[in-house]
Amino acid sequence: MSLLQNPTKKNKINLSFIEKNIFGAVVPHAGYMFSAYQAVHFFELLKHYSKQFDTFVIVNPNHTGQGANIALESHSFWETPMGLVTADKEFAEALGFTFSDEAHSLEHSGEVMLPLLQHFVNYDFKIVAVTLSDQNVANAQTLAQRIFETEKKLNRKVCLIASSDFSHFLSPDEGKYFDQIVLDKIAEKNIEGVYSEVRKHKISVCGFGTIMTLMEYSRLKHDNYQSKILSRGHSGEIIPSNEVVDYICILFYQD
Repeated sequence: MSLLQNPTKKNKINLSFIEKNIFGAVVPHAGYMFSAYQAVHFFELLKHYSKQFDTFVIVNPNHTGQGANIALESHSFWETPMGLVTADKEFAEALGFTFSDEAHSLEHSGEVMLPLLQHFVNYDFKIVAVTLSDQNVANAQTLAQRIFETEKKLNRKVCLIASSDFSHFLSPDEGKYFDQIVLDKIAEKNIEGVYSEVRKHKISVCGFGTIMTLMEYSRLKHDNYQSKILSRGHSGEIIPSNEVVDYICILFYQD
């Protein structure tokens, strides 16, 4: 029986973090039937969180390679079947990066966060969508610094969503092995280590640059930031296969 037929097999959502100072999360972005079992753990926390965010900055990888290396999006609203989501144009303009609708037009990994936000967040919020094409340490640190500075300048309460799936099209055991190499560097707060290990082992974590951005942003918010895996799974739990894609949801916060 697949988890789609038996969703109670998934771990219960841990609400013990709702009193923490949440900075953001790594959230998977594949089709909901596969990755939402992991993603929902973060959004359920947002539903019960004791504070409200003004702006959700969604940083996602650029799967098409189109547009600028760090690309913003120019529209005033994004539309989903659940209605309109307002873009924080003031925040986006203050970041100072290139507006490149081309980078966003065929990209799914940011927009899939919107219905989840709309469903779970019960107050008005805005979004800033950023795609990363060239995922390296320098770009991650620059983007994190700009987000941090703009947040202070505009007096926004920001939550950063780093959109990323983990290992792609490996056996469950292989994927778990290579994912753990990256997870160990995340736990060590070692941005350069994440980058070097991904490159060295050719690990197919598609949003490693977004993860590094969240790590740097969290460091700027508080030197002693923490990270916690909320949920971990793979597509083979839904449709059995020897080649799966891994999904891991990781919360970044301060005690």
